Amino acid sequence: MSKIEFSTEQKAEIVKQIKLYFQEELSQDIGGFDAEFLLDFFAEEIGSHFYNQGLADALAAMDDRLDGIRDAIYALEKPTGAR
Repeated sequence: MSKIEFSTEQKAEIVKQIKLYFQEELSQDIGGFDAEFLLDFFAEEIGSHFYNQGLADALAAMDDRLDGIRDAIYALEKPTGAR
């Protein structure tokens, strides 16, 4: 699997959210460098778990859609007179 990377804008938003979380939930101020370091750590160490779950969710959604398409196709069948 390739490395999980974010655009500059995405990374800035995630860093902002990490800093806000630390402030609101832990009453700690952390700098942008520390928040970015934490983001990189999570992306490298556990990011693949989230990525894989996202793929599994996408496959499940696609399977649900395909089941609906299969049902619609079977509903189009015409009787053949065979008993």
